[in-house]
Amino acid sequence: MEDYQQVIARQRKWMFYLLALLVLGWGVTPWQPIFLGLLLGALLSFYNLWLMQRKIRKLGEAASESHSVRGIGTFTRLASGALAVVIALQFEEYFHLISVVLGLMAAYIVIFIDYLFNKSTA
Repeated sequence: MEDYQQVIARQRKWMFYLLALLVLGWGVTPWQPIFLGLLLGALLSFYNLWLMQRKIRKLGEAASESHSVRGIGTFTRLASGALAVVIALQFEEYFHLISVVLGLMAAYIVIFIDYLFNKSTA
């Protein structure tokens, strides 16, 4: 379980770095709607990552104690993605829609890159 906690901490750290980079891009580049869209999508992606990690930890604990778990929050993660798209469509002058969708994939990209960098240590 400690290995999983380290993976969680690493992934959250990389998501914070990504969010900081997106804020910096929004603040200093002329492509503010694109970076704001990426930021909105990445923020909700970070929420989805946190939710998924929490549900998987609870699933692991329940499995070790021979209990059952209702689910891993797939509907909630899909609903947050829909919320991001609705916000982007409501405020089209501030958010670039394609950037929001790309930002929603940020957590999965971070998970994949974290795996690639740390697969040799496992």
